[in-house]
Amino acid sequence: MATTRKAKEVKEEPLEKQLWKAADKLRKNIDAAEYKHVVLGLIFLKYISDAFEEMFTKLAKGEGEYAGADPEDKDEYKAENIFFVPAEARWSFLQDNAKQPDIGTLVDGAMDAIEMENPSLRGVLPKVFARQNLDPTSLGGLIDLVGNIALGDAKARSADVLGHVFEYFLGEFALAEGKQGGQFYTPRSIVELLVAMLEPYKGRVFDPCCGSGGMFVQSEKFVAEHQGRINDISIYGQESNQTTWRLAKMNLAIRGIDSSQVKWNNEGSFLNDAHKDLKADFVIANPPFNDSDWSGDLLRGDGRWQYGAPPTGNANFAWLQHFVYHLAPTGRAKAAAMKNWKLLSVR
Repeated sequence: MATTRKAKEVKEEPLEKQLWKAADKLRKNIDAAEYKHVVLGLIFLKYISDAFEEMFTKLAKGEGEYAGADPEDKDEYKAENIFFVPAEARWSFLQDNAKQPDIGTLVDGAMDAIEMENPSLRGVLPKVFARQNLDPTSLGGLIDLVGNIALGDAKARSADVLGHVFEYFLGEFALAEGKQGGQFYTPRSIVELLVAMLEPYKGRVFDPCCGSGGMFVQSEKFVAEHQGRINDISIYGQESNQTTWRLAKMNLAIRGIDSSQVKWNNEGSFLNDAHKDLKADFVIANPPFNDSDWSGDLLRGDGRWQYGAPPTGNANFAWLQHFVYHLAPTGRAKAAAMKNWKLLSVR
């Protein structure tokens, strides 16, 4: 009697895992903390170039509402909330030159050119591509790799795919960096749980230590998944680490989320509250609880301490009162404590 063998089902890995493995192979001797800016910067560049190219094609065709339009007119892109990408920064130009020995200089120049044309991105994009520890061959390989993401898709599809890859890579880099990675990334499962508990359907959402912006991304996802209107929520944030703030600005831009009220200053939320007058409907955060060096001795008489001065050697009570201070009368807050991932609620 003949025997038959069942062919083993080969499960193809998700796109983001395949990309991560390939990108990690190209890392070589670069620390994950530095390498993340290279990879995430390229993903962001691919996103804004895809969106620009799609709009460019519509304007060049000049049909319907775009009749007589100039595809090089910056105002046409501004009207559609699309970043203008100058010729030397477009993905097609960089991919054509990916094998050139000066590709690092070209990518740094592209980042500079984009910032010059788009004020909201000034000081945000990484210029780390011409460094000596990133050899041109590896950079060219990364450009080819990222170039295959969402190739030929429409803007909405491209934003979804690239946004998902960006978010996945943030998590993988956080794991690679270990404890330090927690400063810019909260595990997705924790973020999803906090948002689901808070249910931010409508109003002002505030994160006073926003990291790379995951709380905001998930809040907008929650609204969309529950048939709400994205424009019904507005986001406010603050971050004291400038490189993390840059990641947040890119992360939000890929999702088409307005980040104009996501602020950076190196003093932090306690010493320099960037949203002093804000009364939020929702406060959601993963703050650095148990911080013993939070400058409490400089803030003994601060107006936020409605329930008593917090101890100078531990920031926990200060964070809770900071949340309460920024809540509207009917507002609610949820926070994650990193140690054992405890969840805290206020009102």
